[in-house]
Amino acid sequence: METLPDDMVAALGGIVGANHVLTGETTAGYVSDWTGRFHGRTGAVVRPGSTAEVAEVVSLCAANDITVVPQGGNTGLVGGGIPGLNGDARNVVVSLARLDGLGPVDTAERAVTAGAGVTIEQLHSHVAASGLAYGVDLASRASATVGGTIATNAGGLHVVRWGATRAQVLGIEAVMADGSVISHLQGLRKDNTGYDLAGLLCGSEGTLGIVTAARLRLVPRHEHTTVAVVGFTSLVDAVEAAGQWASAVPGCQAVELFVDEGLDLVCRHLDIAPPFATSWPAYVLVEAAGVDDPTERLAAVVVATGGVSDVAVGRTAAERSRLWRYREGHTEAISIEALTAGSRSGATQGAVHKLDVTLPHAHLAGFIAAVGAQVAQVAPGARTWLFGHAGDGNVHVNVTGLPGDDDTVDAVVLTLVASLGGSISAEHGIGVAKMPWLHLSRSPAELAVFASLKRALDPAGILNPGVLVPPVR
Repeated sequence: METLPDDMVAALGGIVGANHVLTGETTAGYVSDWTGRFHGRTGAVVRPGSTAEVAEVVSLCAANDITVVPQGGNTGLVGGGIPGLNGDARNVVVSLARLDGLGPVDTAERAVTAGAGVTIEQLHSHVAASGLAYGVDLASRASATVGGTIATNAGGLHVVRWGATRAQVLGIEAVMADGSVISHLQGLRKDNTGYDLAGLLCGSEGTLGIVTAARLRLVPRHEHTTVAVVGFTSLVDAVEAAGQWASAVPGCQAVELFVDEGLDLVCRHLDIAPPFATSWPAYVLVEAAGVDDPTERLAAVVVATGGVSDVAVGRTAAERSRLWRYREGHTEAISIEALTAGSRSGATQGAVHKLDVTLPHAHLAGFIAAVGAQVAQVAPGARTWLFGHAGDGNVHVNVTGLPGDDDTVDAVVLTLVASLGGSISAEHGIGVAKMPWLHLSRSPAELAVFASLKRALDPAGILNPGVLVPPVR
């Protein structure tokens, strides 16, 4: 397995500074994902401090036929930012964490320019003082970055109100495969001067260019927010309500679904009390925000909904945080469960198969009811945990008790999704994990266009090879 020669490492150090080049054991945090499923290799990790340095690094790598893997907060779930999964360490990871500049908030245009390394949490804090907000929020906000969320077109909690990341990107700065830089950060609301390069790069998973900064749309910040967790007597009723509330609740900005098994897991592993004395088959968390208190309007919709059994309401920040913990705690609790399940079954400890998918509303309840049994047929020792953004049809399918390299369950779940007219990826991308099943959601003609774009913008196959499209090399 070929690694980088010393003179190449030295040259990288000459660009970014020797203390910002990592090799050997110091790269450990960059070659594995947090799910424990993907483990790769790299010749070096470089941490450039500017777009110009990113461009120099990419130019150097292109001249020496070395592949480049861009990486943000490394919170991805499909191996899209993990280098050398084929065992070859002749690659360079470009960590964008130091590109953390934040421009002034333009309140008139409702926009801000942010570096790729800015975390979503930092972005929220930066714009809050101006009375504005960023429309994308997600549980991994403390580590997920602007660049990473653009690369995957991340969705998150507020898609029902503000849309996914692509809807927030007004302009882009990026380094292309030959080291050239494109920069279009004016962020005009109306600008139809040709191809939408920001839209193209958003969701391209670092295969066409490396995003270094973006001009982002901001939305009104509403001081009055109410959250309710609602217990339902049946899963069907809960899913039906989630679909209705996304449009019927004034100011609705989140509609989340979880089930009794998941809530019990969260309460046990995180040592918190459940929201109700009685356990119910399914729960919907709904959040509404507005210029005035939305509680009464939210209550009017909830009480008129069939199948409602229990309601817990949060109006203060502490109350809202407590209720959100039941939903956002799922990822942490499932990770803890995976360690236990791995020990019991002999599977890779910590390996969680995470399959975020989208279903048409008409098939959402049926999928949730059926997928666990289908997983059990091919993996009797595995457990399936379900939760997600029900307001936009997004379900996170988490399976514990499996080896990280066993794709049998992935095939079963994604084939079922496709058969119901859904998408095999809702918001985390294709990466390497879902490459074998991309044809289930994209036609041969579309895949041919993907390949053509890759060849046109990265003819040598330098950028993130093996992700989203077959390797060019």
